[in-house]
Amino acid sequence: MDSVGSSYPVGGPPVAPAPPNMSRPSPAPRPGPSPTTISAKIVVAGGFGVGKTTFVGSVSEIDPLTTEAVMTEASAGHDDLSATPNKQTTTVAMDFGRVSLDSDLILYLFGTPGQHRFWFMWDDLVRGAIGAVVLVDTRRLADCFSAIDFFEDRGLPYVVGLNAFDGQQAHRIEDVREAMSIDPSIPIVMCDARNRESTKQTLIALVQHAMAARMAAGARR
Repeated sequence: MDSVGSSYPVGGPPVAPAPPNMSRPSPAPRPGPSPTTISAKIVVAGGFGVGKTTFVGSVSEIDPLTTEAVMTEASAGHDDLSATPNKQTTTVAMDFGRVSLDSDLILYLFGTPGQHRFWFMWDDLVRGAIGAVVLVDTRRLADCFSAIDFFEDRGLPYVVGLNAFDGQQAHRIEDVREAMSIDPSIPIVMCDARNRESTKQTLIALVQHAMAARMAAGARR
């Protein structure tokens, strides 16, 4: 009987392909913060009613945490409302917000209470901060002297932000510097606490000033 010839090619039968991998593919990794991301703490300070809460709220990328309380008759004789007659609430602990100045720099903002009876909290709020923004209402320059003295006594870098109430600046930077006897090395900037870009530029000025101060201190060692 004739033998049936093999139809397989030389080398044997073909190898069947491996079955496809039916397992669920691994999910793509979620984007996380860059390993080089730097975070820094900034304090926003100043006298009563100068716009600290507004400043933090206008620039924060998250819903700001505020501790606003309604002003009552108990504040009469303590808080001067002559320049801010429509003010109905006040910060009694702190304001908190966050803003990214760049893809690798995140700032955490802490607004201080303005009334003197809450200043016992300032030492805790400024602990670990790289610097401070001191907001000034040029109609009430004397209200910010205590804040400036506070940061100078502790050697914490700060910039002065002249907040434009009613969208107007009543005085020039040079006049304010002279009236407040602020050292020429301290930046003074015009700002509008209601405007995000304006407050962001004020924060950039502070970061640059704080970095320069740190580099200068390191060079002296």
